Amino acid sequence: MALATELSVASNPFVIPALFNMNITIAGAIKEIGADEWNALAGLNCPFVRYEFLSALETHHCVGERYGWIPQHITLRDGDQKLIGAVPLYLKDNSYGEFVFDWGWAEAYHRSGLQYYPKLVVATPYTPATGPRLLIDSNQDYNTIAKHLIAASLQHADSLKVSSLHWLFTNARDTQQLTQQGFMQRLGCQFHWTNHGYESFEHYLQALSRNKRKNIVRERRHVSDANVQLEIVNGHEAAEQHWHIFHRYYESTFMKLGGYATLSEDFFQEVASAMPDSIVLVMAKLDKQYIAAALSFRGSDTLYGRHWGCEKEINSLHFEACYYQGIEYCIRYGLRRFEPGAQGEHKIARGFLPAPTCSAHWIANPRFKDAISEFLDRETRGMQHYMQQLQEHSPFKQSN
Repeated sequence: MALATELSVASNPFVIPALFNMNITIAGAIKEIGADEWNALAGLNCPFVRYEFLSALETHHCVGERYGWIPQHITLRDGDQKLIGAVPLYLKDNSYGEFVFDWGWAEAYHRSGLQYYPKLVVATPYTPATGPRLLIDSNQDYNTIAKHLIAASLQHADSLKVSSLHWLFTNARDTQQLTQQGFMQRLGCQFHWTNHGYESFEHYLQALSRNKRKNIVRERRHVSDANVQLEIVNGHEAAEQHWHIFHRYYESTFMKLGGYATLSEDFFQEVASAMPDSIVLVMAKLDKQYIAAALSFRGSDTLYGRHWGCEKEINSLHFEACYYQGIEYCIRYGLRRFEPGAQGEHKIARGFLPAPTCSAHWIANPRFKDAISEFLDRETRGMQHYMQQLQEHSPFKQSN
């Protein structure tokens, strides 16, 4: 991964005339913004746009020059200097940690003798979870503020002469606004579990076809027969020992599969301390020794599966720690949805059905914009067909 040694950009205040007494600032660090005022816009639903999460990434150098995520957060204040709009924005010299894959676009630029990097990305780093990207005061007119924030992002892209601007994992409202402003929409697919008012895990199993139900029961029995005990630890309960063990497993996953373990142990400890109610840590123990761990984050109505690692392979333990414990947690606490992370068709058999994800893209070069637009048209049709086919493999009884 290329390192961002020349991407640092100082904070840059400027005024959009149409806003009269309002001004937009580009903040080079989230610490330039107040935690309470940022969170007043971010809300409680998505933990990954919370000030505490984004600040911990910056404080512990999980983003920044080393990994090529340079903060460029957009803030909009009214005449009284009240924060009424914000966007988590980053200047990037690579595409790592985005989960909306554009390496082919970068390669096409390279073959044409053009530079694709740097680019601008609106995202929650290393987190493929749909959520708000236009953070707007609920007392303001959403459409008006959204248009000015989007215009500011385009103005910043033009001022930096970047190749492109990408808004990743946008929710439906933001996607519609971006599309209306001329951004090209890209369709992706994840696999999500929905809570249809289940009273227990057994109640959930009754909604599945006989074969799928038997398979899940068999997988869970593999774990129990191996005498593995599962513990769920929240941020209030997690001790330094838990995070030390978890982080060792987290790193081991990248050592096995490739990639970069960009999140430090200090990062996880700070997030757990600052957002304890958002932490759902599943720890697996065998013979009184921890052997595996899975970390999820809890929003107001959704559980987000994020990271997993182990030091001992146990048949079906990954499914138990990463999926079945999460489903039970959602049922116990009445959460509406469980998003276990990116990709994974194997999740379908366990009750996670295909769900669309969206991103929005602006390309500066007219020739490449037209080529990418044509590509996205074809890709969208293919993705829609793919999700329809996957839906036919639903594990649920036809009556459900």
